[in-house]
Amino acid sequence: MVKLVQPWLRSLLRTAKKQQRSTARAVKTLLAVPKVKAKPAVKAKAAVKKAKPAAKPAVRKTRSLTPAGPKAVPVLSGQWLSDRYTGLGPHGVLRTMLYWLYLPPVAPAPGGMPLVIMLHGCDQNANKFAQGTRMNLLAEKQGVAVVYPQQSVTSHPQACWKWYDRATQEGGGDVSLIVGIINTVTASHPIDRSRIYICGFSAGGAMAHIVALNHPGLIAAVGVHSSPLFGAARGAVAAIKVMLQGDARRAGPAIQEVLDRQPGFPLMPTILLHGESDRVVRPINQAHLEEQSLLLNRVPDGTPVDITTRERTSRTFAYRLRDVSLRRKLLLRVVQISELQHAWSGGDASLAFNSGPGPTSSKLLLDFFSRHSRAGNV
Repeated sequence: MVKLVQPWLRSLLRTAKKQQRSTARAVKTLLAVPKVKAKPAVKAKAAVKKAKPAAKPAVRKTRSLTPAGPKAVPVLSGQWLSDRYTGLGPHGVLRTMLYWLYLPPVAPAPGGMPLVIMLHGCDQNANKFAQGTRMNLLAEKQGVAVVYPQQSVTSHPQACWKWYDRATQEGGGDVSLIVGIINTVTASHPIDRSRIYICGFSAGGAMAHIVALNHPGLIAAVGVHSSPLFGAARGAVAAIKVMLQGDARRAGPAIQEVLDRQPGFPLMPTILLHGESDRVVRPINQAHLEEQSLLLNRVPDGTPVDITTRERTSRTFAYRLRDVSLRRKLLLRVVQISELQHAWSGGDASLAFNSGPGPTSSKLLLDFFSRHSRAGNV
């Protein structure tokens, strides 16, 4: 299989210098092998001793952090908190995952405030993702709590979520740790459990999709930004091929497998955002994700649906926004952004994987999420 992929990649890499750098980075990132160090192993051993009883995850008391430096998360009126969650990770081994939480200063409604889970991409961390997306700035205005799980470099040297791993796609791997963080935050703060949403960028978007597909009762809606389709890749080498050309043959069967495992799967509203100039995860993946969303929500070919398309321009980048509704219920929103490369649209351009020009993705996500709750989707 490797021999078939390499000549095709070499041909693609010659098309442009910029495309060459982007694809080479993707190859290096996905095929990287984690380095095992002595110190993390000692820490992991200590974490096992602290977990009492072993069957229950251990959570350290939350503490406030004061951002430092010009590129730190902007100082806001709410609380920027750091904590860690210890639970069963891949292969049943106890693992600890760091996470950051932003709590807005407004008093929550009687039912609690919404919660958005944000999953970063490769070569990012929670702090950079928060700053780059500017999600906290908008969340403060709208009274939304935001949590940022952080992938460990001991799990992957570029901090990539392993969306291409079959066990992860079926709900294993880091999925249980992310869900454990969500449950911990909702148990410790006034969160409305009917309004929990998850989204992410690139590998983080693919991982957000996986969490939503495996825990539809917990997640009310999902956002996927510049990410590959679900369930096509089985390993890092196959992941590169999917990123560059999608996989029309696996788009439908992968979703059918989810529905077979969960016959009572509820509606899962989905928003898809992608740049039309993305050469790392090519736009064909968005088309396959759109197909998967319609299948997941049981909208077969020929079903009458309402489709609304709007053309807009935002800060030099034109974009197309298409809504798909069934019986006046918004199921899917597809945002196609011209000229945008592999980056978060409307973000902090001083950080990698963020584009200043283009519609503000964080605003689009929050606006979409505000239309949905789990109670109204079942």
